[in-house]
Amino acid sequence: MKRLSTTIMSVTAGVALAAAAAGCAAPSSSSSSNSSGAGSATSAKAFGGMDALVKAAKKEGTLNVIALPPTWANYGAIISSFSKKYGIKVNSAQPDGASQDEINAAKKLNGTSRTPDVFDLGQTVAMANTSMYAKYEVSTWNTIPSTYKDPNGLWTNDYGGYISIGYDSKKVPAVTSLNDLLKPAYKGKVALNGDPTQAGAAFSGVMMAAVANGGGPNNIAPGVNFFVKLKKAGNFLPLDPTPATIESGQTPVVIDWDYTNAAETSKLPSWKVMVPSNAVVGGYYFQAINKDAAHPAAARLWEEYLFSDAGQNLYLNGGARPVRADAMVKSGTIDKAAFAKLPAVSGKPVIATAAQTKKAATYLSTNWSKVTS
Repeated sequence: MKRLSTTIMSVTAGVALAAAAAGCAAPSSSSSSNSSGAGSATSAKAFGGMDALVKAAKKEGTLNVIALPPTWANYGAIISSFSKKYGIKVNSAQPDGASQDEINAAKKLNGTSRTPDVFDLGQTVAMANTSMYAKYEVSTWNTIPSTYKDPNGLWTNDYGGYISIGYDSKKVPAVTSLNDLLKPAYKGKVALNGDPTQAGAAFSGVMMAAVANGGGPNNIAPGVNFFVKLKKAGNFLPLDPTPATIESGQTPVVIDWDYTNAAETSKLPSWKVMVPSNAVVGGYYFQAINKDAAHPAAARLWEEYLFSDAGQNLYLNGGARPVRADAMVKSGTIDKAAFAKLPAVSGKPVIATAAQTKKAATYLSTNWSKVTS
C-alpha cells in the first residue's frame, strides 16, 4: 500500500519497532473562511507565520474531518488534543468510512460548509485523486524523508503499520500462518477490514495473502485466489469489522493493520495479534488538504499539528509508526516508552510502490467480484 521508512523497517525487524459525509454540524460559511487567503497558502511561512495561521484558524473555529475512527491510530486522542489546544471544534463524519467515502463526500458536498477539509487516505485512493489536493508543506517538511511526500506538497505520508491477523484466542485456535485460516476451525469467522477496491487496509490484506501464496506487489492474483478459497471453505465473513463486532464476538478473526488490531487488546484480553513472518506487508497512509476546504486555515493548522512532535507521538501512542520517527529518534523528541512498546516483527518487509499499487488496484477492480459474487 504505502511505503515504510527504510531505517524504521530495519529497526523494526531487528529491535522492536513494529506495531466520513452526512452528520457534520454546519460550521461557518466557506466564503468567510476563504476570505483569509489561507486557501492559497503553501506553507505557514507563506501565510505570514504560525501565529497568523493559528489566528485565522481560530477565527474559522471549525475543522471537518472524515473517516477517522477514534481507536484508529489514536485519532480520538489526536482530535481531542487538537481541539483543546486551539479551541477549534472538530466535526468528525463517518468515523467508520473508507478512503473512497472521503473522496465521495468531498465531491458531493463541494461548495458547502460541510465538505471535508482534510483527507487521510490509503495509497490506491490517494494516488487516483491528487487533483483534489492543495499544495502545502508543513513546518517540519525537511524532517520527512523525500520518499514519503509529494515533491510539490500535494500529499504527505503520516503514519504506517503492518497488516496483521487479530483473533480471539477464546473462540478460535492460535493463528500461526495465514493459511491456517482455511481450516474448518475458522468457518464463518474471518473478516477483512473493508472492500479492497475502496479501503487501504483491505487492499493490503489481499496483498498480504498474495505474498503468502507466491505472489507479491507485481502479482496480487494469488491474494484474490486465497480469498476465493476462503469463501468456498465457508470461512470468509462478509462483514466489516468494528470494535463492537470484535468485542461481541461477531468477528473473531480480523485482517487489519496491526495498530488497529492491537488497540483491541486493552479491551479484550483474549485478543491476540500476529504478523505472518512470510508475508510482512507494510504501508503508510496519505494526508492531504482538500483544495476546496471550507476551513482552509484550520485544515493547514491540522496538518501542522499532525506532523509536529506532539502529533507524531500521539500516532505512536496509538501503536502506529510516525513518518518522522527517524528524525525524532535522532533529535531525542520521540516518546521512548511508546516506541519501546511496539511489537517486534520478523521477516523481510514487502513494500508496494505507487506503480505496483496502481497495477494491483486495476486487477482488483475487475477480479474482486470472484470473492463477493
